[in-house]
Amino acid sequence: MSAPRPLDVMVVGDFFAELVMSGFSSWPGRTGEELFAERFGREIGGGTAITACGLAKLGAKIGVVGVVGETDGQWLIERLESRGVNTSAIQRSSREPTAVTVSISSATDRTFLTYMGANRELPANLQQIASRGDFAKARHIHLAFAPKPAEADNLFREVSSQGCTLSIDVGWHPEWLSDRDSWEALRSVNIFFPNEREAALMTGETDPRLRTVALKLGPAGAGLLYDGTIIFCEPILIQSLDTTGAGDCFDAGFLYAWLRGDNPRDCLKAGTVCGALSTRCLGGIDGFPTVAEMDAQI
Repeated sequence: MSAPRPLDVMVVGDFFAELVMSGFSSWPGRTGEELFAERFGREIGGGTAITACGLAKLGAKIGVVGVVGETDGQWLIERLESRGVNTSAIQRSSREPTAVTVSISSATDRTFLTYMGANRELPANLQQIASRGDFAKARHIHLAFAPKPAEADNLFREVSSQGCTLSIDVGWHPEWLSDRDSWEALRSVNIFFPNEREAALMTGETDPRLRTVALKLGPAGAGLLYDGTIIFCEPILIQSLDTTGAGDCFDAGFLYAWLRGDNPRDCLKAGTVCGALSTRCLGGIDGFPTVAEMDAQI
């Protein structure tokens, strides 16, 4: 019998210092307009941080892999650690500052303005982690970024060779989603997490042969392609304050339920509940539910 792994999930991807503005009465209609937010907050951002913090809140053992600035990254690391996330694999860059994103959010949509900063160094650091066999520290690897299409297949195979299951949420990267190499690589992924807009770029594929696709449909709920069967979940009705990170919170809820052995329908419901309840607060982390809140609605 193999020894238990110290981590349930290792979440890999980009980190941001996120400035969140919400409560706008309208959306920009033309360039040069100035709009005023009702609320403002600063939080650790990006799918890596949000999914990791959500999983940790549910009780999973979580580690993260990424890069922050040497001079300005300590705040982000401390915030992750305060939420129960293992940060020992985060690297510090002496060349780039921590990435920054400005999130402009309404109750139903959001826009991001981003400087990638230290995240540019992630691919090189990821090669080192793979070569050391560090993926084997976790039962499951969740990629919250878009690896270069030509390199994705090798990365996915390396994760599998170290005995891990794999999921990926690439976010809005049109060039990745429409690249044939990406499709080929996705066939070795256990769970793919697109939203409706991202999936629309891939509908021309006639023979996807993907294992599991958990499709986030925003206010329409969610859908799941599993073993040739399609399942839908109705949305959770809630007064939404900020939709930033809701999709990443969906990933966390789905993965937690999947790793504890829940059936596919309940995994989909868990993701839907976590995504919806996360919108109760600014930034996608503070509103994330406890495991008791999640289970009460499954």
